[in-house]
Amino acid sequence: MSRLTASLALSCAVSLALSVTTVQAQTAPQPSPAPVPVPRSVPSSFADLANRLLPSVVNVSTSAVLKPGKDEDKGPDASGPDGPQVPQFPQGSPLEKFFHDYMTHKPAPNRPPRRMQALGSGFIVDPAGIIVTNNHVIEGADQVSVTLQDGTELPAKIVGRDSQVDLAVLEVKPKHPLPAVPLGHSDAARIGDWVVAIGNPFGLNGTVTAGIISSRGRNVEHGLYDDYIQTDAAINRGNSGGPLFNLSGEVIGINTLIYGGAGGDSIGIGFAIPADDARGIIDQLRKTGHVSRGWMGLKFQNVSYDIAEDLDFHQADGTVGKGALVSEVGPKSPAAQAGLQVGDIITRVGSQDVTGQTMPRIIASILPGTKTELTVWHKGSIKTLPITLAQSPNAPDMPPSDTHQPTHTKAAFGELGLAVRSIDAEMRTQYALTDDQRGVLVDRVEPSSPATSRGIAVGNVITQVGQDQIDTPDAFAKAVSRALEQKKKEVLLLVQDDDGLRWVPVPFLGN
Repeated sequence: MSRLTASLALSCAVSLALSVTTVQAQTAPQPSPAPVPVPRSVPSSFADLANRLLPSVVNVSTSAVLKPGKDEDKGPDASGPDGPQVPQFPQGSPLEKFFHDYMTHKPAPNRPPRRMQALGSGFIVDPAGIIVTNNHVIEGADQVSVTLQDGTELPAKIVGRDSQVDLAVLEVKPKHPLPAVPLGHSDAARIGDWVVAIGNPFGLNGTVTAGIISSRGRNVEHGLYDDYIQTDAAINRGNSGGPLFNLSGEVIGINTLIYGGAGGDSIGIGFAIPADDARGIIDQLRKTGHVSRGWMGLKFQNVSYDIAEDLDFHQADGTVGKGALVSEVGPKSPAAQAGLQVGDIITRVGSQDVTGQTMPRIIASILPGTKTELTVWHKGSIKTLPITLAQSPNAPDMPPSDTHQPTHTKAAFGELGLAVRSIDAEMRTQYALTDDQRGVLVDRVEPSSPATSRGIAVGNVITQVGQDQIDTPDAFAKAVSRALEQKKKEVLLLVQDDDGLRWVPVPFLGN
């Protein structure tokens, strides 16, 4: 469970004042406040709901191999600046603590590689085996597996992930259809509504907790698209990626963050990604494996009360206006082409009212190439500007468009579970390769793939496919494709790692 680092100083003063007054007979009776209706949906028990939903919640187990560094035999300072460093995982990643503990202790000489494991949660959204979890649950892992409620363990493939909103989609191949749960409409959920969280805290599978929605639209400064549901249902480490249900059994949130106590445990303040924010992202990840976000090419900020007063920016009823104040317009950007200027205030995108806080999510939810209209306050007047959104140039979890990116083809990636890239000067430095090193560099290895099962890892160099010398990603892809066309069940790779060259027969997926 990703933990928010926060220092909370709470000062509480509770005062009970009891006042007894004598009401004179001639005093006019005061009107009684309107009675508050008793909610009809207060449950006497969550047992039936829990029994129905538990089979749809899964444990997500991740692991990664930690190889001893070359400096591990240097003594007590081996983990210092000159020794092996803790791998960089996203903040709160389940693997972060394990690697930190491992790397910061004095290493044993000639220690063999170790496989570190961590646990999270997820839920089934398609009976065919599609599962949703948090990105930080699976990021950094080279193997992912899913355990169903009945104890069945299945290897999982990462279909796609989005680090900016912290979502990932997994796929398993079950023998029978799995019990799926629907995504509900989180926008309809209200503060005070009952919710149920189910997950895998501390590895305790099938843990059910209940509470209410404490707040909505929380911005905890965890990312650009913060819009969390806050709940007091107990959420702990290991609940990450698990569902937050309403009483109809619909997923209205994906549990992601907590404010933790001294030990990082639940203190009744948890945060979930709203289902309505997640729905479009999950759909894109299932279809393409990545998320395409709209981009306007501008910077903006929220319009505070003081700014609105200074600019004399008011609504029709005289109250201060709300919107996103433009602070910078990128040259040749969609915003520039639409005619936006610094100092303009965007009040609506299409039919949606916006503020500086909601603007990033609204823009990102629009697909690149979409035409829409901006309602803009410009020096006291309102105007409408047509705009066509572009693809964000910094789209997360997609390779930037430069000449040094790996070539991903069906043959090179899907059938073997790996991707390769050319060896350039940067890669030679990063992986300590010699100037005359030939071949292609393994740039990515899919978890639970044929390549992973044969010990191929990121940073290995493939120099031959069968008898063919390989020097480019295209040559690699063609050689693998030929093997497929010849209906071979596996392909023979000559792989170089820290221990030297070795031939590795890698089966094609499904063999």
